[in-house]
Amino acid sequence: MDRRKFLKQSSLASSLFFVPSFVKAFEQVASSSLGYKRLVIIQLSGGNDGLNTVIPFRNDLYYKERPTLGIPKNEVINLNDELGLHSSLTPLKRLYDNGYLSIINNVGYPNPVRSHFRSMDIWQTATDSNKFSQTGWLGRYLDNYGKQPYNVVEVDDTLSLALKGENINGIATQDAESLFNLSRDPYFKNLGKHQNDAHLSEHNLGYLYKTMIEAQSSAKYIYETSKTVTSKKEYPNNKFGNQLKTTAQFINSGLETKVFYTSLSGFDTHVNQLNTQKRLLNIYAKSVEAFVEDLKANNTFKDTLLLTFSEFGRRVNQNASVGTDHGTANNVFVIGDDLKKQGVYNNMASLSDLDDNGDLKFEIDFRTIYATVLNKWLEVDDNKILKRSFNQMNFI
Repeated sequence: MDRRKFLKQSSLASSLFFVPSFVKAFEQVASSSLGYKRLVIIQLSGGNDGLNTVIPFRNDLYYKERPTLGIPKNEVINLNDELGLHSSLTPLKRLYDNGYLSIINNVGYPNPVRSHFRSMDIWQTATDSNKFSQTGWLGRYLDNYGKQPYNVVEVDDTLSLALKGENINGIATQDAESLFNLSRDPYFKNLGKHQNDAHLSEHNLGYLYKTMIEAQSSAKYIYETSKTVTSKKEYPNNKFGNQLKTTAQFINSGLETKVFYTSLSGFDTHVNQLNTQKRLLNIYAKSVEAFVEDLKANNTFKDTLLLTFSEFGRRVNQNASVGTDHGTANNVFVIGDDLKKQGVYNNMASLSDLDDNGDLKFEIDFRTIYATVLNKWLEVDDNKILKRSFNQMNFI
């Protein structure tokens, strides 16, 4: 195989090209899985329809704007007298009843953008909508507070912008054994013999080879640590369920990772939304419940916080294809065993006072959620990472 093609296509290359040259050689430090706070982020890609997720079933305007798309009142899982959950979220309701869920409504940012890619960049970099950044908020966390690339892990084959820092980047892998085996390929081993060659240094290739060699230690550490634990919990047999199963294995093995990043895609429901969203929310809720039960069985749930977001919500009114178009404000789910404010954190936005495009007006800047998680959960300086001050919230 052509070497350049091999490097480009391999999951090792995609996740390790970003490791800095100053990262030290592998150093395995034993750590207990207890008392080590972890953050698990779940990205619902495509723009999940928040109004059919957390449903204002007492609001006549909801059914007026969604005559065939609105969820019937008798199918809604009541949370209180005004709001309820989609019927696919029954597992989430059980977490809600146990005090493990906080629902934050009307989350967005000023001057919203309705492009998937741009809005996702904004959420992942935590910058203003008119600014661009090459580093993600978790990458900057790693820059300032990480020691090794594996302190931040994306459970996938490619690394998102959120995990890319200025000097150090996270690791992307959804299969620790495959990543480890790939790192042991003879071609990668041979890199070590040539990293100091003069002609490589002249072409700046020495840096590339050196960073990949240094990152082999991360692959080895992740595999050798996580293989000591095997989950006994049954998860839904799909990609997202497997992501959370792998994440639980990493956490329960005591892997020194502070942040895990996962995603579930397919939420861009312009056409025939009802069945698609029903299926996806079912996958999400069942997988999350299995994950929480897995952590609880291993006494690691109390030190784990889950944060679920989507890059934007959908329009209030349904479209002609029985779907919804790109909108703005949305709901965010926070799941954990140590929530200060459980249940519905704040009221739903007004359906009668919309912006000029017919969208919900956002109330909470998503970066205030990030700031709260950074400061109160990960216990770091949120100003240092977000590059500005945001008010703290009270869900932790």
